Amino acid sequence: MPIYEYECRDCRHDFELLVHAGTSPVCPACRSVSLQKRISAFAVGGGSAATAASAPQACGTCGDPRGAGACSMN
Repeated sequence: MPIYEYECRDCRHDFELLVHAGTSPVCPACRSVSLQKRISAFAVGGGSAATAASAPQACGTCGDPRGAGACSMN
């Protein structure tokens, strides 16, 4: 079920709506069905920058994914 962005042609209300298959969207402000679908950007990925920054880095000596000091080479 995708989320779409719309602008109501009658009252100019901008909104996002989760559209179920087989349903017609209506404006939540005025209940109009005269809508313009807007082009929207989408996000990809599942983590945040904070999560990625706190993940251990691979060992610089052997490449062990558990991080520096995880292997016997250190």
